[in-house]
Amino acid sequence: MSATTQTDALVVEGLSGGYDRFDVVHDIAFRVGCGEAVALLGPNGAGKTTVLRAIMGLLRHRRGRIEIDGTDVVAAPPHRIARGLAAMVPEGRRLFVGQSVEDNLRLGGIRLRGDRARTEELLAGVFELFPVIERYRDREATALSGGEQQMVAIGRMMMADPALMLLDEPSLGLAPLAIADLSAALRRLREQDRSILLVEQRVDIALEVCDRIYVLSGGRIVDEGRASDMGAEGRALIDAYLG
Repeated sequence: MSATTQTDALVVEGLSGGYDRFDVVHDIAFRVGCGEAVALLGPNGAGKTTVLRAIMGLLRHRRGRIEIDGTDVVAAPPHRIARGLAAMVPEGRRLFVGQSVEDNLRLGGIRLRGDRARTEELLAGVFELFPVIERYRDREATALSGGEQQMVAIGRMMMADPALMLLDEPSLGLAPLAIADLSAALRRLREQDRSILLVEQRVDIALEVCDRIYVLSGGRIVDEGRASDMGAEGRALIDAYLG
């Protein structure tokens, strides 16, 4: 793994960690270039969410190095990381119950509450990406469909204006039409040169959206490559790892 450069939105080197005394991931090393979309694929239990939690500072006991946008965050508290370095769409969305769509979005951008112009610019960008939720801006977010809730969750992440966007299994539980809308939205974010780390089990979404792919199995990186270089043989190998 090369040293961090100005083109790296994320560098992870030698990451080992887990819960209590037990490591879930072992000597993980990968990077996300600035403006690049990277997928981390793997079966259930491979350690994908553990990696995301480590990046967000939600795992205290770990070894290795994590840099986001050139900042060493391995010992940083989660609230510091969330101040513009990284934001995440967690598995299951976890929207604020009892709050409207617009309230959920504005809460995502709370760190920018002193910059009204930037907040309104970001909100307009969310509604441009997801026109359907602008129509429902005053509706309770948790009353929307699963696909629409995922739009709100992604929009809430966008409102934080982070250097790095993390998405944990965004397609989980969505209907096929909603998955198609999700893929289109992720492609748009990629075209906007946002830096994205996508955790997924669906190989088709990763190949459609991402520049590069890492495969995690048994808590270790077992394969990597450019999405454009992965033909039928490469896809079959990934599918084998995913079980």
